[in-house]
Amino acid sequence: MKTYKYRIYPSKAQETQLNRQLELCRWAYNKTLETCKNSYEQDGISLSYYDTKKMLPLWKIDKPDLKQAHSMVLQDVTMRVELAFQAFFRRVKAGEEEAGYPRFKGYGRYDSLCYPQYGNGARLDGDMLILSKVGSIKVKLHRELCGKAKTVCIRRSSGNKWYATISCDCVSETAQWAPADEPKAIGVDVGLQSFATLSNGDKIANPRFFKREQKSLAIAHRRMDKFAKGTPDRSKRRLIVSRIHTRIANKRSNFAHQVSRQLVNTYGTIVFEKLAVADMMANRTKVFGNKLNKSHPEGTRDVAWSQLAQFTAYKAEDAGRLFLQVDPRNTSKKCSRCSAIVPKDLGVRIHDCPHCGLVLDRDAERRRLRHHNAAINILALGLQGVNAGLPDEVVEAQAL
Repeated sequence: MKTYKYRIYPSKAQETQLNRQLELCRWAYNKTLETCKNSYEQDGISLSYYDTKKMLPLWKIDKPDLKQAHSMVLQDVTMRVELAFQAFFRRVKAGEEEAGYPRFKGYGRYDSLCYPQYGNGARLDGDMLILSKVGSIKVKLHRELCGKAKTVCIRRSSGNKWYATISCDCVSETAQWAPADEPKAIGVDVGLQSFATLSNGDKIANPRFFKREQKSLAIAHRRMDKFAKGTPDRSKRRLIVSRIHTRIANKRSNFAHQVSRQLVNTYGTIVFEKLAVADMMANRTKVFGNKLNKSHPEGTRDVAWSQLAQFTAYKAEDAGRLFLQVDPRNTSKKCSRCSAIVPKDLGVRIHDCPHCGLVLDRDAERRRLRHHNAAINILALGLQGVNAGLPDEVVEAQAL
């Protein structure tokens, strides 16, 4: 499955109709959640997706405005409530402290609607997107669809821009292993000082997009805070703040796309460390200190490690490359030459092995970073489990 995201340009009247449909979907979401909640609390009966879907015609009688939204869009709303409850019960079963019971959506907190079947309420006609009860909307088709289109989702961004995401069923005929002319393998260790360090010693600099935009973001926040909440002037200033955040996210995403594409085009086997970024953010003060705080220019939110791994994974699968993730435990402490464990704190940037004498430190010309040592270990861990199936030239290239 592939999802293509396109920018769409509705007219003022179409934008008003889309916003109206989003509010109707929000009403249907809250009504479904309320019905499920009352049914369980009062009668002890848990309603399924099919039970709530059957109630939609009755709700349309009481609220005729619901007819302005496509019937399958409203059915998808009830499915979202069902999925929210499934996720809640899954977290409860797993014993998580914050299970997250489904919440009601406030005004403006519902920003997407989906057509579960392509062609039934939504379809492409050249460079126009035809939506039921909305009309023809101009779409920027920057790339062609691959395979058979399945679903269409319309989303309103926080900056009041509109996007259409079309999911397609693509049949891939690429090989499981890399082609013979791309036998090289690489290990990738992510960090804060450098965006990533490769096992061959190359480094990818951290662009620090958030740091570059901090000044303009602070100015926009101060101007927004001058107005009281709920006023039109504050809403206008909030839109400016939102667009700055969107610009930062777009730059970060574009950078991750470029790096991941370069890795996939260059190497046949790519090994990443599997990091629990969410846990790192939750424990940043206790374990990692203030440097991992989102407001710090070197924070984990600014480097987007998970995004790089995600982009590399799907590009590698599409290109027939091998993408692996390994447990990063002790990859920084383990000596890449003799495999001995060398304890070191997070603040120590030098790898100095007392057993074999290997020293990797900040001097990039004569010696290399501690992250280079970790990247070599990450690559070795990744190759351990697949050496039996990888071409001999892959292992030989790394042994050299």
